[in-house]
Amino acid sequence: MQTIFEIILPAKIDNVIRGSKIPFYVFTLYAIISTVRSFIHLLAPDGGAGTIAGMDLSVTGADGIIFAFGLWGSSQLLFAIIQLLVVIRYRSLVPFMWLMLALEVLLRELVGKMKPVTFAHTPPGAIGNQILLPLALVMLAWSLWSAYRQTDKVQH
Repeated sequence: MQTIFEIILPAKIDNVIRGSKIPFYVFTLYAIISTVRSFIHLLAPDGGAGTIAGMDLSVTGADGIIFAFGLWGSSQLLFAIIQLLVVIRYRSLVPFMWLMLALEVLLRELVGKMKPVTFAHTPPGAIGNQILLPLALVMLAWSLWSAYRQTDKVQH
């Protein structure tokens, strides 16, 4: 019987989905969305700060805001590449990636509380966080539970 740690970080990292395939399919969809989102922040002229997030870019220092959004897009792209690699080649790491995603959202929420910003409207990312955190936790639990149940059945 595997421990939770062994399911999250398997000794053999391969392309085998352990347990239910649903957390994998949902993660695949999220990886695609994450890739698109990262390109928007990286390539949009304002990084999405004004056009999407509704930030006032007529203020002094707006170039720094745009720069920060572009940097954020580049780091999101790196994470999206890792997500896509897991989808394509390292599927046994899907539970680990759900854990990383939940932690990423929690850290974004923490930064938002520590360093609040005023927006003209609620940015899509803020709404997405409210959906993504519970989704990531449910998918993490589902992937752990189903992998645990699968190994339990194999041993009996």
